[in-house]
Amino acid sequence: MSTKKSSKESFLNALDLLEKEKGIPKAYMMEKIEAALVSAYHKEYGANANVRIAFDLEKDDVRVFQQKTVVETVTDPENEISLEDAKALNKRHTLGKLIEIKVKPENFRRLSAAAAKSVIIQSIREGERRVMQEAYESQREEIITATVSKIDPVNGNVVLDTGTGRAVLLKNEQIPGETFLVDDRIKVFVMEVNKEAHGPLVTLSRSHSGLVRRLFELEIPEITDGVVMIKSVSREAGVRSKVAVYSRDENVDPIGACIGNRGMRIGGIVDELRGEKIDIIPYSETPEEFIAAALAPARVLSVEITGERTCRVLVEPDQLSLAIGREGLNARLAARLTGYKIDIKAE
Repeated sequence: MSTKKSSKESFLNALDLLEKEKGIPKAYMMEKIEAALVSAYHKEYGANANVRIAFDLEKDDVRVFQQKTVVETVTDPENEISLEDAKALNKRHTLGKLIEIKVKPENFRRLSAAAAKSVIIQSIREGERRVMQEAYESQREEIITATVSKIDPVNGNVVLDTGTGRAVLLKNEQIPGETFLVDDRIKVFVMEVNKEAHGPLVTLSRSHSGLVRRLFELEIPEITDGVVMIKSVSREAGVRSKVAVYSRDENVDPIGACIGNRGMRIGGIVDELRGEKIDIIPYSETPEEFIAAALAPARVLSVEITGERTCRVLVEPDQLSLAIGREGLNARLAARLTGYKIDIKAE
């Protein structure tokens, strides 16, 4: 077998291997390489020439065709050919016809090899990114388990091995105060997937309220089965979360299902969240009842709806600070949970 044929077979085999191992389609790679070869031709032989690159997979060959229009008088030699010259190539050629002439440009083999190498490297990167984008997109707004591979001592960002690839958990998406060690396995919430060619591929979070929601769905069978539903979640990461739940089966207590025997279920979630407190709130279709429950652990005397998504809450004087919470935390979480602006007053 000739060296020429072996190199071509190696090239095509390499594309097959990329498709198999990296998930990058051969057609996608060949399209990119074709564009690179056209660009290389233009740089060397003129930017105005119309050329077409053809891959003959059966013969393991790459051919170059220059496209020209048949004219009476040639004014643009790069893109036009006289009728006389055209008929010399094929008697059937007529005026106005676009014909292709196979060319063997000097040094093009060297140029094409360099261009192909460059585009393969770039396409591998782009292809890998695209494959990872698709993988992460299928996991968007879900929890994935990742392994800590590196911790940046300067900015606190954590590099994770997600199984799909490497991704960064930014410091501002971590639970305040939590620390990591290399090889720790942690759960992260896939917030966003970047569809652009540049920038971070995926945004991961441990501070997003979606992490709490998904942890409940993972750890509590009644939620997984759809018997108990999560209506809403509000969260201040590292401090407190409130989760509103209700049961579609009157025989199933939604709060008891979430807490579990001896608090085992909620305990596992709290451990994953590094000790973050969680209030489980019974959801009600009646706004007054839901708002009163959302202000737990404070006891509420009355709730009055004062306008669209606004209300006034009365509590006993000794319950006021508890209802508002430290730095307004409890009232703020209750407002997010219910969607109401809450004005809390002592009786």
